[in-house]
Amino acid sequence: MSVVVAQPVAIFGCRSQVAGGLCFFDEQILLYAAGANCVQFHIEQKWQKFIPGSEKSQGMQAMAISPNRRYLAISETVAEQPAVTVHEVSLVPSRRRRTLAAAAAELPVQEFVSLAFSPDSRYLAAATGPPEVHLAYWLWEKQRLMAAIRIKAPDGSLCQVSFSPQDNAQVCITGNGIFKLFRCSEGTLKATNLQKGEPQNYLCHAWLSAEKVVCGTDTGKLIIFESGEVRWETSVEYKIPPREAEEDATTKEPGSTLELYKQYQEEAYTVSLHPTGLFCLVGFSDKLRLTSLLYEDMHVFKEFTVRGCRECAFSNGGHLFAAVNGNVIHIYSTTTFENVNNLKGHSGKIRAVKWSADDAKLVSCDTHGAVYEWNLLTGKRESECVLRSCSYSSIALSPFAKITFAVGSDQTLKEISESSILHEVPAFDVVYTAIAVSRSGHMLFVGTSLGTIRTMRYPLPLPEEFNEYQAHAGPVTKMSVTNDDLFLLTASKDGSFLIWKVYDKEGQILKREKEAEYAEEVLIMRSDIEEKGQAMLDLQIRVKELQTENDYQLRLKDMNCNEKIKEIKEILTQEIDSLKTKYEILQAEKEKQELQHQYQLFEVMKKQARELQDLESGNNQKLLMENEKYQELQVKSQRMQEEYEKQLHDLEESKSKALEELTEYYEEKLNEKSVLLEETEETIRQQLQVYEEIKKQIEDDEDREIQEIKIRYERRLQEEKESNLRLKGETGIMRKRFNSLQKDIEERNSEIEEMKLEQQKLQGIITSLEKDILALKREIQERDDTIQDKEKRIYDLKKKNQELEKFKFVLDYKIKELKKQIQPRENDIMLMKEQIREMEGELERFHKQNAQLELNITELQQRLKATDREVHRERQKEQNMKALVKRFKTDLHNCVGFIQDSKKLKDGICELYTKYVHQTDMVETVGLDTDLQQEYLRQREYLERNLATLKKKVVKESEIHRADYVRIMQENVSLIKEINELRRELKVTRTQVHDLQSTLGLTKKKQVIRDPAPSSELLTSPAVLRLNAEKESEKIIEMQQLEIQRLRDQIQEKGQVLAIQPVSAGRLPMLNVEGSHRT
Repeated sequence: MSVVVAQPVAIFGCRSQVAGGLCFFDEQILLYAAGANCVQFHIEQKWQKFIPGSEKSQGMQAMAISPNRRYLAISETVAEQPAVTVHEVSLVPSRRRRTLAAAAAELPVQEFVSLAFSPDSRYLAAATGPPEVHLAYWLWEKQRLMAAIRIKAPDGSLCQVSFSPQDNAQVCITGNGIFKLFRCSEGTLKATNLQKGEPQNYLCHAWLSAEKVVCGTDTGKLIIFESGEVRWETSVEYKIPPREAEEDATTKEPGSTLELYKQYQEEAYTVSLHPTGLFCLVGFSDKLRLTSLLYEDMHVFKEFTVRGCRECAFSNGGHLFAAVNGNVIHIYSTTTFENVNNLKGHSGKIRAVKWSADDAKLVSCDTHGAVYEWNLLTGKRESECVLRSCSYSSIALSPFAKITFAVGSDQTLKEISESSILHEVPAFDVVYTAIAVSRSGHMLFVGTSLGTIRTMRYPLPLPEEFNEYQAHAGPVTKMSVTNDDLFLLTASKDGSFLIWKVYDKEGQILKREKEAEYAEEVLIMRSDIEEKGQAMLDLQIRVKELQTENDYQLRLKDMNCNEKIKEIKEILTQEIDSLKTKYEILQAEKEKQELQHQYQLFEVMKKQARELQDLESGNNQKLLMENEKYQELQVKSQRMQEEYEKQLHDLEESKSKALEELTEYYEEKLNEKSVLLEETEETIRQQLQVYEEIKKQIEDDEDREIQEIKIRYERRLQEEKESNLRLKGETGIMRKRFNSLQKDIEERNSEIEEMKLEQQKLQGIITSLEKDILALKREIQERDDTIQDKEKRIYDLKKKNQELEKFKFVLDYKIKELKKQIQPRENDIMLMKEQIREMEGELERFHKQNAQLELNITELQQRLKATDREVHRERQKEQNMKALVKRFKTDLHNCVGFIQDSKKLKDGICELYTKYVHQTDMVETVGLDTDLQQEYLRQREYLERNLATLKKKVVKESEIHRADYVRIMQENVSLIKEINELRRELKVTRTQVHDLQSTLGLTKKKQVIRDPAPSSELLTSPAVLRLNAEKESEKIIEMQQLEIQRLRDQIQEKGQVLAIQPVSAGRLPMLNVEGSHRT
């Protein structure tokens, strides 16, 4: 039979109480403690790798990673003995390198609470916890304790230990009332600082440099120590931002990631998921809530009055669910939400509830050792198994609900069928706390109080045939197997949640005969859909409006760009022409300058030739003079050489004489030293002879002692051999006795088995009778308990009623007095509220008037712009017509000169007619007028539509601005109050500074520098005048009235300008043209 294998896939949760339990392995991988494991988590790829704790570990206390990111040290308690394990995490998979045991180093400790590696990763510092605080200094690769010291702590609490970043020998340790620096030298740890001042609770520290350490305290202070002395201190305040009662977040990534969560202010006791995956039951202290799991939220749509529900479960079909309230099980319908049945009978608190596969039965267990099987059609118990000595914690059912597996406080796994225990499997000194059975019924998973998981096959094997895995740091509370039997889910009291993958012994994944199919549908609120649909419509309308606006703006930009391009072209052509002329001028100047340079170069060459000839003649004369000087110097050097040779000869003779004298002196000294040397050699020979004699005596003594020891141990060996022979004879006799006793035991066992069979028959009869007796006693006890409870409740209620009547009399009197005091204040409040309402109404009217006036102004401005454009166009036409009339007058004047000659006059008039009168002009003018009118009407309609939309936007924005204005006013008032308080404090501090300076005699020196009255100037600033809210509102109303008056004056001026300008002035030239055409 193959053994079941479980492998951890993912873990959720983090142990915050582990010191250094969160650190970065590199820029992408995070190391943290979870359960009984250390987890490597990749931030981007989201995978997890596990570094398991030691076997029989009770959880981690501290972690530390080396500076070279190669080693990881973990503090654990293994078999009630503290130990530090060093893992090499740079390898894949990680490998355990060394284990540092406190017992091996003879340290009287219970746990290591903080760890730290040295800068070169060779040494490890470990601080122990209460009751005695020790600091240990390890050379961890050789498992050698280099030094250890006991630290006196006021309350035994320690927080952190660390190495200096540049010194392996310097260690810092902090805690409650502890800040100490130690240096390791010659196998001892010596304190290098003396703690001064009041002791504080140092929670953490960090090295800033080789001598500076910054520490944080529980009172929010940061203190910098340099060489053990305080150099700088400040206080830090952290304000927790206000958080809403409930917060939702969703993620859409599949896999072992968070899909949906909801946070509540109160604790949730139990959770059960509907088989469809769309609903969830959550038990709270006051109610049981049924929530629907939406796409982006959890919506509570039904609440049940089940107080303190700590166990609930949906049926396999999902149409019913069971909720536990103390010792009663309530059965509710999921469709009608009615209480279908109440299952009563448990005397203790119910710990677990399980449904059968067909939802016809329900099995429950309690803390008084009872396991009941309920029939949901009748609401009665079908079978029961009661064991008072065991407090059950969890149960599980086989696939067809024929067998019940139960675990509890008696350290056994029980197999129960038809009200009797068929089989018991011991747990070997461990309490089983949770159990789960696979859907196929061939696998069992059991959780223990030590946080381990055990996997075994069914039918139940021999006691020791199971696999055990270290999983959690606390007792396992819940276990469950997925529908496809591929994953096991476990939860623990340490706040961790583990997902395991299930294999058989050969490493193959277990598969079911029928694969499960998953639906893709999700739930969503109708209001959310409507909001999103409305938002889409608004966005579509906005897109269309933006498209039209963009098209219009693009046309305007194209026109502007074309005009700019023409202007730039003209400017560039002008610049090109100017540059060409400049180039020609510069070319001519260049040619002139080249001629000048050639002439100047020719003259310079002539000058240089003349100067060269002069220099050559001068240099020749100098050479002749230098040659003569050289010959004279050569003669002098020969004379000096002869003199120096004579002096050298004399010096050599004097040196040879001195040398002979020195040799004679040193030869005499050498003879003296040789005599001394011979004397010392003789003394050394004598000492060597004495040493050899002593050596011979010592060797003789040692040989004698060795011989005596040898004889003594040979005697002992002979005695041991004789005793061994004697014991062998005795063991032979004992074996014969043992064989005879074994035969007797076998005969007795056969008799015992026969007696057991008879005992079982009798026990069955006794148990049936005891069950009847227990049932009757239980009913009697229950009735007695209910009677006593009701009597106690009646008595308590009577007492409470009397006390309440007394309180009622006192409170009535107080209420009457308070009403008398409240009435005048309520009248004042009503008057103030009426004044506020009147002021708010006036303010709203002013806001409406302002908005209406702004709209009128914008409309008038737009009309004014349109009329200005039309006037400009008509004036341009008028100028064109004036120029045409002027040309016509000049031609007519020329024609009048031929008034005597009729033929020439006729020809001139005909030319005038052909030149100024055309039939097409009449048609074009009429066509242009109609086109212009249509274009004008179209533009006007478009502008009116835009104006209407803008009016709506203005109304909306005015309401928004009004709300913002009220909010800003309230904030302004609060800020002004704060400013006044700060100014008062500033004034007080300045007066104190002034008093101090006057006492120190510095007031005379700083009379010119100091401001004579800074506080009075600040108090008279315009911001202070806005303290009173009523005065502020009155000033705002006055300002708005002035603004309205100014705008009215502007409107009147614009109306006067429009009235003065003639509207039809631009059309007079057209009338003249028509008259000329007719003539």
